[in-house]
Amino acid sequence: MTERGFPILSTAGLTVTTAGGRTLLRDVTLQIPAGRVTALNGPSGVGKTTLLKCLNRLIDLTPSVRVTGEVRFAGDDVRGGGIDPDDLRRRIGTVFQQPVTFPGTIAHNVTFAARKIGLIAKRDEPDAVERCLTAAGLWNETKDRLRDPATILSVGQQQRLAIARVLAGDPEVLLMDEPTSALDTRSTAALEETIYSLKNTKTIVMVTHHLPQARRVADWVACLCPREGAGELVEANECELLFDAPEHPGTVEFLSCCSG
Repeated sequence: MTERGFPILSTAGLTVTTAGGRTLLRDVTLQIPAGRVTALNGPSGVGKTTLLKCLNRLIDLTPSVRVTGEVRFAGDDVRGGGIDPDDLRRRIGTVFQQPVTFPGTIAHNVTFAARKIGLIAKRDEPDAVERCLTAAGLWNETKDRLRDPATILSVGQQQRLAIARVLAGDPEVLLMDEPTSALDTRSTAALEETIYSLKNTKTIVMVTHHLPQARRVADWVACLCPREGAGELVEANECELLFDAPEHPGTVEFLSCCSG
């Protein structure tokens, strides 16, 4: 287990190009500390989601994209020959921008993936459901409705249900791609509370365009900016330092645009 504050994920010279020769990300070198919330900020279209997908090889599912450079997780090259992509994606789980809800009950939505790969036995399912829904901040709202269809939940609740499902796989890292963009103010606040509590046991990497949100929940911020059509990492620092005393002109411009 990576000690809190030390890099659990890192990239070196990470570059992503399309088959047509367009560069999406260029030469990204970044360290992500364990047990912290790292926010990826920057203008739209700069490759933040692409970077996120590279961390657990979801980018492999995008056709005609070439990845060069290095991504390491707990010291291991994620593209190394001994790495099972499915196990990697269990250990580095993803919560998408739009909540993913499957047919079936609330309880079934929490455990079906973990049961399918043998992580949860049927006899242990009730305890796992309670544990994961509690960690996702959803237990009190659903404990009397576990046999109801998951589709009855609000969008905000469905997003926390998606987190509970990822947690059932016992990941070390959670990747979140603008997880509150489809939520109202109340649901956003509930999800931010969940994120804040999860960082006691998980590493979280979150794409967010909402700078006040990054200030509220992030410990570390990495800012990407465009250059010649590709996203480049221009600055990474502790949250307060980056927002209050940015050093790179691209970061200054981005913060000025978003705050103005």
